[in-house]
Amino acid sequence: MQMNRNWFAGGSGIAVSGALMAAVAVGLQYFGNPPNMGLCAACFERDLVGALGLHRAEIVQYLRPEIPALLLGSFIAALCFGEFKPRAGSAPLARFILGACAMIGALVFLGCPWRALLRLGGGDLNALTGLAGFIAGIGIGTIFFRRGYSPGRNTPQSTGTGLIMPLLMLGLLALLLLFPQVAGEGKSGILFYSVKGPGSMHAPLLVALVGALIVGFLAQRSRFCTMGAFRDAIMFRHVHLLSGVLAFAAAAFVCNLLFGKVNAGFTGQPVAHSAHLWNFLGMMVAGWASALAGGCPGRQIFMTGEGDTDAGLFMIGMMAAAAFAHNFGLASSPTGIGPYGDVAVYVCLAVLLGLSLIHIRKAP
Repeated sequence: MQMNRNWFAGGSGIAVSGALMAAVAVGLQYFGNPPNMGLCAACFERDLVGALGLHRAEIVQYLRPEIPALLLGSFIAALCFGEFKPRAGSAPLARFILGACAMIGALVFLGCPWRALLRLGGGDLNALTGLAGFIAGIGIGTIFFRRGYSPGRNTPQSTGTGLIMPLLMLGLLALLLLFPQVAGEGKSGILFYSVKGPGSMHAPLLVALVGALIVGFLAQRSRFCTMGAFRDAIMFRHVHLLSGVLAFAAAAFVCNLLFGKVNAGFTGQPVAHSAHLWNFLGMMVAGWASALAGGCPGRQIFMTGEGDTDAGLFMIGMMAAAAFAHNFGLASSPTGIGPYGDVAVYVCLAVLLGLSLIHIRKAP
């Protein structure tokens, strides 16, 4: 058992895990998920809250089973390897706000870091400015790390506390099974469904569940994290985690190439815009928020599966902000940023600066 743990977390293990995760993501696109959106923590959480009626953007409403399955895959891996350790208490309100900022930044760009890599693998060159912004945001975060930024330590919690989010994810899957979409209908029972747009595009339920469970398991074992990869490279010159991110990007390109889905350029890209400044700034917000929280949006899902309820609050913050963003015109669309997207980015930058400063702890 120890050999398996060390192998997945080692250089070759994380590279193989990253490549397999990308292959699953592109495979989900082949089976019906939106182009260049096989897996996206931000987009899929946005669709999920839309399915629950928390926003009414009709083209992005579907209870994506991938989000519960990603968390449950991590949960299963953590249980199997004795790493399910319920914990909480590290600046919980700040975690919620950081999740909200990360989601707003991602929706201005139109995707989380995973989707940025998948977009790049499909030839969408707009992802380059988004990734540059993400790395810049992480770089800002490292400045505050060096000055003593710390949200504090969390403390052990009861097993029941750690089970809250996995049970909630099972409940969401139950809703999807109880109220399946009726062909051509925008609502089934209490759930809303898109009948056009990216929300109407999805892989078959079983395929989505199995694929996301595999990704959740692999990511928990390998500690895959886009933010952590760039943070470690910037702060410590360590490229261990970066090998997984690079393998993810390379595998996404190769798989798209095999399926004939590479369309290189800036224009005509699916669910994307070419407002380069806002692609950069939106992902800078997402990168800075992820750095302060200690993990990218995807990694927060996996840590939640391990029993980290602070990461669970980050997830809930993302979901709340997804609803807010679509209800109040903050999210972008393929035609450009939303009417108040620019204001939202400025507010998030100010909030992140404030959180960075108030959590600097002086050495005793």
